[in-house]
Amino acid sequence: MFSYMLAFLVMLNPFALFVYVKNVREELPDPDYYAVLIKASVMSFVIYSVFAAFGTFIFSNIFRVNFESFRIFGGIVLLSLGLVIIIQGRRSVVTLTGTLDDIASQVAIPFMVGPGTISVSIIIGNELYTPFAMGIIALAMLINFQIVYSLSLMRKRLLHDHSRSAFDKRLGMFLRLNGFFIGTIGVNMVITGINNLYLF
Repeated sequence: MFSYMLAFLVMLNPFALFVYVKNVREELPDPDYYAVLIKASVMSFVIYSVFAAFGTFIFSNIFRVNFESFRIFGGIVLLSLGLVIIIQGRRSVVTLTGTLDDIASQVAIPFMVGPGTISVSIIIGNELYTPFAMGIIALAMLINFQIVYSLSLMRKRLLHDHSRSAFDKRLGMFLRLNGFFIGTIGVNMVITGINNLYLF
């Protein structure tokens, strides 16, 4: 079970999420910022739970498509995202208009819910009983929130602007390096999907 939780947490990537929501963190008061993160986490958990419980049924019986097709497409998306992150970096595109629920939905999709996490949700749901799968996903979401929360506190406690700037730059460098990992996962998803289609 630990391996499933770790895989899901890696795909969530709390360090990248911290960078993605930079403008939300800087523009909103702390209580609203944390409220947005909590709401986004709850929205994401509901989506993940649906796919963990019914993902295979949704693809096979409703959309009438092979799950491996989604895996291949998701791999291509992740590969493209990894290339963009490596070459350009990734900046937040969350707009600060509307209610906190509107902002939270923009954080949830696409920054928390993506092809990689949906794929892992379906895989966990297929290999474990649904309550266990949901428990693993919930625990990973809780750890993800705690890491983002801790990073926010660490940055806030830095007294000087240049220290905060250095903190952001180091996380930005980590994010670019993470692009290689995301791209690798994308390629692996494509290869796995093609192999599974070939086998079946």
